[in-house]
Amino acid sequence: MSRPKVLILDDDQDYLEVCRQMLEGLESKPEIQIADSGTQALSLLESEPFSLLLTDLRMPKMDGFQVLALVRKRLPHQRIAVMSALGDDQSRTRAYEVGIDLFLEKPKSSQERQFFLECIESLLEREHRPGFRGMLEHKGLVDIIQLESLTQSSAVVKIASGRSIGYIWFRDGNIIDAATATKKAEEAFKEILSWKVGSFDLLPPDPTRERTIATSTQGLLLDTAQALDEARSDDASANEGPPDRLRGVDRGREVEFLLHQEQTGDPVHWACEDPQGVSAWARRMMQEYTALGKALGLGLPEQMIAGGTQRHLAVAPGGPDLLVASFTPATGLREVRAQFSRMQQQWAS
Repeated sequence: MSRPKVLILDDDQDYLEVCRQMLEGLESKPEIQIADSGTQALSLLESEPFSLLLTDLRMPKMDGFQVLALVRKRLPHQRIAVMSALGDDQSRTRAYEVGIDLFLEKPKSSQERQFFLECIESLLEREHRPGFRGMLEHKGLVDIIQLESLTQSSAVVKIASGRSIGYIWFRDGNIIDAATATKKAEEAFKEILSWKVGSFDLLPPDPTRERTIATSTQGLLLDTAQALDEARSDDASANEGPPDRLRGVDRGREVEFLLHQEQTGDPVHWACEDPQGVSAWARRMMQEYTALGKALGLGLPEQMIAGGTQRHLAVAPGGPDLLVASFTPATGLREVRAQFSRMQQQWAS
């Protein structure tokens, strides 16, 4: 079996090398070529066949959308995946309308990197066997559904999440039915989209399946998104519990989560995925730095800031209590310190 060939297009030379190294580690061992301009990429595509074009969208001179339009016109069967820092719905929809196979956001964490590579491997596997399978997260499932709708596909998408199995039936791009072990039709569709991670298989169509869903695909996605947002809002309110000191703290755009740990009891938080783990880490760090401060005659730390590539964490004591905030990695440490100092004042008041 011949090795698949992948062409990566991005105007950022550093990211091209990072992406090349990531893809070279795939199980299929693809041959990788790179291009830093749309013109160069088009020339390479027309000179030899590639299993996949992986392209950025935001580029000077000829941007990604122009490249997509030209590739679709000259090479209508070329398989294309978009990777972009532009994760907005407008860019996704526009890219799928051109006729791409998959829209992926550039990975920023190890988990996102794993998801990114599994999706690329799944696209490459299409060349050697029917069907399309791979790992997914909620946003990835929405992408698959939109793709099946835009391409007016007839197929069955099988989704597995842990021990749960669900099916979504498409006919000419319309969702005609959905089912899980306990639900049918629209209720099953909403349950499937509530699963955070899992795997999927794209199976042949079932022409005998009866239609039980009349709502349009976009209508289903909008209704489901609204229901999930309401559920998340209810969960967040439950996590906050009774009124506490977090409610008086501003949550800026750079803040990923907030956590308040009292001397005893469970932590109270906003948007923290692992409150117990974060609380244990913060307590341990504060104990170690308190001991160091005493040994040096400096007393109790006023705040502790840890910088990292995935996030910045800030911790502050308030008597026996702790405040923990997570900031996006793009936030400068000086700005983290300034914002967290303001948050401390609000928390203490």
